[in-house]
Amino acid sequence: MELNVSTASQGGHAVVTATGELDLYTAPKLQSALATLLRDQADRIVVDMSGIEFCDSTGVNVLLAALKRIKERNGTLELAAPRPAVRRVLQVTGLDTVFTVVDVAPALDAG
Repeated sequence: MELNVSTASQGGHAVVTATGELDLYTAPKLQSALATLLRDQADRIVVDMSGIEFCDSTGVNVLLAALKRIKERNGTLELAAPRPAVRRVLQVTGLDTVFTVVDVAPALDAG
């Protein structure tokens, strides 16, 4: 299965919507989208994970790296609406206490 990634941003806030499987083969697509937003100086990034059906350690590492980079400049990265299987990965690894996890992603106009 593949991963589809789209972004919308508005005034320093960005929403990344990802659907599919986040794994060793697809993680570079999400990493590229996050890197672009970080390069564009987004100060708040929300990753809408409601469409992620599977996430392995590579996907988690991409999210952790983006979190580290945005925190270095006092920004925030949130994970929105992870499905139960992904939420379980976060809980088992203790990352549910590292990431801010919200139930719903904010709506932004595509831009």
